[in-house]
Amino acid sequence: MALHGDDPRSVGGYKVVDRLGNGGMGVVYRARARSGREVAVKVVHAQYAQDAVFRARFRQEIDAVRKVSGAFTAPVVDADPEAVRPWMATQYVPGRSLAQLIRDRGPLRVTELRPLALGLVEALREIHRAGVVHRDLKPANVLMADDGPRVIDFGISRAAENRTLTETGQMIGTPPFMSPEQLTDARTAGPASDVFSLGTLLVYALTGRGPFDADSPYLTAYRVVHDEPVLEGVDAPLRAVLERCLAKDAADRPGLDELAQEFAAVLPEPGPDDLPAAAPRTDTHDIATEPRPAPGTDPGPALRPARRRRVRSLLAVTGTVGALVLGLTAYLLGPGGADTTDAAAPKPSPTSRWTAPPSGWNAWQTTVFAKASAGTREPLPAADGGLEGAPSCQAQGNAVYCGGEGVLPVRVDARTGETVWRAGLVPADHQRDRYYASVLGVRDGTVLVRQTVSSDEPVVDPVDLVALDAETGKRLWTRRIATDHIEPALTGDLVLAADPNGERVTARSPRTGAERWSLPMPAGHRCVFTTAGAGTYAHCLPVTRDAKAANSESRVLVVDRADGTARTVKVPLNSELLGVKQGDLVLVVDDTAYTDATRGSDPAYETILLVDLETGNRVTTKPGEDGRGRAALTGGVLVFTRSGGQVTAVSPHTGELLWRTRTSLERPGAPGYDAGSGTVYLASATGRVAALDRVKGTLLWETLPRATPISYLLGAPWALPHEGALFVAVPDGTLFSLDPAHPDREPVSG
Repeated sequence: MALHGDDPRSVGGYKVVDRLGNGGMGVVYRARARSGREVAVKVVHAQYAQDAVFRARFRQEIDAVRKVSGAFTAPVVDADPEAVRPWMATQYVPGRSLAQLIRDRGPLRVTELRPLALGLVEALREIHRAGVVHRDLKPANVLMADDGPRVIDFGISRAAENRTLTETGQMIGTPPFMSPEQLTDARTAGPASDVFSLGTLLVYALTGRGPFDADSPYLTAYRVVHDEPVLEGVDAPLRAVLERCLAKDAADRPGLDELAQEFAAVLPEPGPDDLPAAAPRTDTHDIATEPRPAPGTDPGPALRPARRRRVRSLLAVTGTVGALVLGLTAYLLGPGGADTTDAAAPKPSPTSRWTAPPSGWNAWQTTVFAKASAGTREPLPAADGGLEGAPSCQAQGNAVYCGGEGVLPVRVDARTGETVWRAGLVPADHQRDRYYASVLGVRDGTVLVRQTVSSDEPVVDPVDLVALDAETGKRLWTRRIATDHIEPALTGDLVLAADPNGERVTARSPRTGAERWSLPMPAGHRCVFTTAGAGTYAHCLPVTRDAKAANSESRVLVVDRADGTARTVKVPLNSELLGVKQGDLVLVVDDTAYTDATRGSDPAYETILLVDLETGNRVTTKPGEDGRGRAALTGGVLVFTRSGGQVTAVSPHTGELLWRTRTSLERPGAPGYDAGSGTVYLASATGRVAALDRVKGTLLWETLPRATPISYLLGAPWALPHEGALFVAVPDGTLFSLDPAHPDREPVSG
């Protein structure tokens, strides 16, 4: 990181070169001695320098590290715990932390696990030989050097002969990597506690998930104490070894000598294609309680009423309420609970997968109700009830076009967030709760909008298809359409909409509205158009779901965009068309959605159906429990997002589980996909955003919330990648853009 203006230029005679990390306890710098030797210098934040207990903790850390020497630790070079701002210098290790390595590259291959596992066993052997227990072994505290891992940050370690500080309950650890005894009675945590943490760390390194991950750190702690570890993705016989490491009773865990022999026996030697774990170092001693497998969870939204009984049970049985709360608070906020700017996790590497946004772009945040820079048209006046869903937006070039519930169509500058124009489609005094506009897309310099204008008359509200000039927002043409059963759509260079009687769909030129062709639609069906590549498809389901009624079959119309001819493919009654992959229609069949109260609001898809468009051949697979959640065909895989934030990817051809990842997002919307970086994006109603690797499911980063949800029952938010930037809209009308390579940068107001 670049140095800040108030950073010291030297510490204890060491010249400061740059920042390596920042957290709740202090800052770590890369510095250089007069001899040219590079060191990592940890400098305590000024607010803690006057705290006698904190100084005692820092002295303990220095004493602990000085007792340890070995090839797999970073030794202390110099220290001054009595300085105005206490500091400690350790050997500089040129390598990323294991946490960042996994974020950037994904989980390790099993052949890459051997040097890590054996190196960590050797490091713990040296630590324990010195009479010290680390007590916070986690991926952020393991640096990946060229010649093997280095264990760092003994900040909450305990020397065997000194228990004073830990008996106060001041310091606990990081919940996903803590042992049960650290949560129930921290004074009993000995060397076997580090063996438990080693087991959790290795599971995370191999799968990208902790064995006890949950939706909040409180539930994670409960699982550590009470539940069996989840070891999906870990093959036998390694699974058997890790199960012993993760035994609830410390006496049942293997010793380090025994563990070294078992790892050597079950882990294969690295192959010639295995990359060394080290790479150019972009972070090191991040002394905040940084990255965790279930990151960024806010204790308020995380503790839903349905889970509070479970948490109270945990607190009742531990007998260490104060220690547990202090430990989890430190986990959520970083030590001291003050500095979270640089400690929000996970963060991407500067040398990352993402391409830079276009020149002139900056991170910004605005609202779809912001005043337009051109013209005098203001937003519609507010009414009771608020919005009913996130704004509908499309991006093209350097503009984002949005509409929504009570939102007149607007053009927003994609680079700055400035509202360029707002279309004047209804009288200025028309209220928000009587207007709706959905932006279908932009073609040929034209913004296509579906618009509903309500009135006091007890009649069906008319729906119009409106074309606006993309540069000025001026109306070009309008057509009255029917939407009872057929929604309009933009496909290729055509806009499709049902005629007022609803019997036919007419294709028109976006710019002029001229008719190109029309197509009769099946009577008694509700149809939704989907575009996949050069193909256009209408998925039509019967309005009356009665297998004995006439026209009760569901069907897909395969439409030729050139002349409007179509052929029909019959599909199951309760199917949902997600798209096309390799010439196959991809559908999911939901026979139980919303009928099982235990499933909440997450539909359960029992069948994946592929229909070959050329031969008509059909292949069905059963995804089982992995087929639960909102479904989407994303980057060629089926992605299911659950209301609790879990994301699952399944192969559409085999039904095989590809990955499963937990996020802290509340009721995430449909995923956005960037093929260039292979990244899946999700957003929540609070404006929290997550980025996942499409192939491995690795959680690349999450952001903090940016909005206050007006209701979790409202329309889902969305995340739209476009030209290197990411655009997000949430139900309260908030619209913002961020750089996927630097998602934590503060936005400017649009």
